[in-house]
Amino acid sequence: MRIILEKRLKAPACAGLLNFIVSLLLALIFGAVLLKAAGHAPLQAYLQMLKGAFGGGYELTETLVKTTPLIIAGLAVGLSFRVALWNIGAEGQIYLGAAAASFVALRAEAIPDFLTLPLMGLAAFAAGAVWGGIPGFLRAYLGVSEILTSLMMNYIAVFFVDYLVYGPWKDPKGYGFPLTPAFLAEAHLPAFPGVRLHFGLVIGLLLVFLVWYVMTRTRWGYELRVSGGNPRAARYGGVNLPGTILLVMALSGGIAGLAGFSEIAGIQHRLQHGFSPGYGYTAIIIAWLSSLNPLGTVLVSVLFGGLLVGSEQLQISTGLPTAFSYLLQGSLLFFILGGELFRTYQLKIVHDKTSRETGGAHDG
Repeated sequence: MRIILEKRLKAPACAGLLNFIVSLLLALIFGAVLLKAAGHAPLQAYLQMLKGAFGGGYELTETLVKTTPLIIAGLAVGLSFRVALWNIGAEGQIYLGAAAASFVALRAEAIPDFLTLPLMGLAAFAAGAVWGGIPGFLRAYLGVSEILTSLMMNYIAVFFVDYLVYGPWKDPKGYGFPLTPAFLAEAHLPAFPGVRLHFGLVIGLLLVFLVWYVMTRTRWGYELRVSGGNPRAARYGGVNLPGTILLVMALSGGIAGLAGFSEIAGIQHRLQHGFSPGYGYTAIIIAWLSSLNPLGTVLVSVLFGGLLVGSEQLQISTGLPTAFSYLLQGSLLFFILGGELFRTYQLKIVHDKTSRETGGAHDG
């Protein structure tokens, strides 16, 4: 007798939602064990996180501030994943997009006011598209794994931005801190009255609708889904696979670049070292948790934005490091992937013929 994994012919309709709920509960239980081991009351800690993230209007807007780049970056990563292209380079694309937008913003005096923000957005999209298109080209025409190339390019982008803010773009009045001069007001995304929440959230929601519409309501979106599900069938149907790979990776990178534009034009108002606390890497988790659904990306991003803001409150009240939120994120992904295994496969007990024969002979 042996136990094997057998692929399910059809997963239950509610399996995705059930997997998310169970995985979230398991991640919270895992985190509770660690909190207890560290000498903290788990229930009290979780309530403090919940209050810090959603306890009032100000807390909710701060959560949405963190949510904004996560929506855009999660959407970018999810787009490539839908076509079975593993863009792990969103973090670098965010940095390059922010750098390109900063290049425009630092020259805003020579640009008409009404063109500053559109040019910043276009520059960010173009820079991210180039940075995403490079691993796309290598995968499409040379067969090089986009996982490795996009991941390695993250480091190039991050260190390039560090070179800029420590070197030629460093603010001479910044007291030695690695940051550029503050942007002019024309280079700031409009904010909602009285809070830090800005129109980057509107950009993110518009992108969600646009990607959802293209993927579900257009012929090109159908071709993309076929290319991801069955490349041989797509090729037989006349889809230009190399061109599709290059285009999707470029679009994915371009959208991620807009996350960088949103963050520096909406919140930072300057380019500085470490402005992204790993949004591009968190986006990978968000894409998986949302089942690559653009609309689900919004809900999962709100959850992760709440985790980031709530962990800051937890750090203030208990002294726990903010790394606890990343621990919860990682454990959530771990349990989700485990649940996906059992959603796709089922355990089956197989009685080997040799075992039955041996057992029969023994009984005789």
